[in-house]
Amino acid sequence: MSFDSRAFRTALGAFPTGVAVVTASGPDSHMGITVNSFTSVSLDPPLVLWCIDRRSRRFPAFAGAAGFTISILGAGQKEVSARLAGVGEHSLDGIALAATESGPPALADALAVFECARENVWDAGDHAVLIGRVLRFSRRDGGGAPLVYFQGRYGALAQS
Repeated sequence: MSFDSRAFRTALGAFPTGVAVVTASGPDSHMGITVNSFTSVSLDPPLVLWCIDRRSRRFPAFAGAAGFTISILGAGQKEVSARLAGVGEHSLDGIALAATESGPPALADALAVFECARENVWDAGDHAVLIGRVLRFSRRDGGGAPLVYFQGRYGALAQS
């Protein structure tokens, strides 16, 4: 029996995920990448993870970075997410940013921000799992609807 990778990807799309942008300092400037693989790992110590394709041109910079910043996107940030999800696009030029203490900027108006020091990088098939130790975090007052990704499309959760 052969494994149908496309059908597998479609089945994975049945799980709605939040959307985040991870930023890191590159050799010449800051760079960003859209991810939907963000999750918490541990409260003590405070650890989070996200995954990146090892074939990505951005992989060496992110895997080798001393730290990174994760911005959880709100429903109004679809265009930023789509831009940084594209092949080859990684520049933060023209994107509204907020300074952080650790260096890599956060996205302005993010629902939450996590400044992390790289803890571990593990190979996992065609991806790598990056574990970050959370040094600082913030949450936007008033919350807001998160940007979600479901069955290959962006959406938002209804607020109760």
